[in-house]
Amino acid sequence: MPPTPLRSQARATRTTSVVAGLRDTSSAGERQRPVDELIEANLAMARSMAARYRNRGIDLEDLQQVALVGLTKAAQRFDASAGHDFLSYAVPTIRGELRRHFRDAGWMIRVPRRVQDLQARIQRAQPVLEAHLGRSPRATEVAAHLEADLDDVIEALAASGCFRPTSIDSPTGNGTDTIADLLGWDDTALASVEARLVLGTAVSTLSEREQRILQWRFVDEHTQQEIAELVGLTQAQVSRILTRVLARLRAGLSEPVPAA
Repeated sequence: MPPTPLRSQARATRTTSVVAGLRDTSSAGERQRPVDELIEANLAMARSMAARYRNRGIDLEDLQQVALVGLTKAAQRFDASAGHDFLSYAVPTIRGELRRHFRDAGWMIRVPRRVQDLQARIQRAQPVLEAHLGRSPRATEVAAHLEADLDDVIEALAASGCFRPTSIDSPTGNGTDTIADLLGWDDTALASVEARLVLGTAVSTLSEREQRILQWRFVDEHTQQEIAELVGLTQAQVSRILTRVLARLRAGLSEPVPAA
C-alpha cells in the first residue's frame, strides 16, 4: 500500500517525538531504546524504499533486509543534537545501502534461459521501435511488438546485464545514464516513494482540498478531468492548483539535504 500524506504525517510526528527524546539521552544504554523506537517508526518507509527496487533480479525479501540494515545504521549514527530531520539522513543512507547491494551482488544472479531468450528478442526489437517511435520504447510497447507477456518483458528488462560483472556506474545503452541512475528511476505507475516520504511534512501544510487533489492525482491516478468533477471545478482550475502545489513541493526538494 503506497504511503499517503496522512500516514507520512503520522510517521513524521512519531519520529519527531522520538528524536526529541533522543536528544535528552546521555549514555549508550539510555540511547538504545529511542534508537529502537526510531527504527520501528520508520520500518514501513524502509520497506517502501526496498519495494522501489523490486523486479530488478533480487528478491524483495532480500531488499527489505538490506533496507533494514540501512535504516538501523541511520538510526544508530543519527546526531539528534544537530537539529536535522531524521528522514533527510535516513533516506540517503538506505538508498546507498540498497545500491551497494546491487553493486556487490546484483550481477551474480543467474538468469533463466527463457529470460535470456526474451532479452535477445528485446535487443533486436529495440532499435526498430526506437526508429519508429523516435524515442526509447516503453515496456508495454515492447511487449505488444513481440506479442509477449508484459510481466515477462519487465522481468527480462530488469535482469539485463546480469550475465557478467557490470559496474553499477557504467553507462547504459544511451551513453548518458548509468545503471545506478536507472535503479533510481520510476515510471508513472510507481510514484516516487522517496519523494512522498521526504515531502510528508510539506504535504501536511497544504489545505485539505489540496491534499485530496494531490492524492487523487498521484496515488489514485485520476485524470485532471475526473478530479474536476469530484471537487466541482474545471479541468483548468485543477491544473492550476496542481501546478501551484507541485511548485511548492518541488521547492522543498531543491533545498540541500543536511548531513547529520
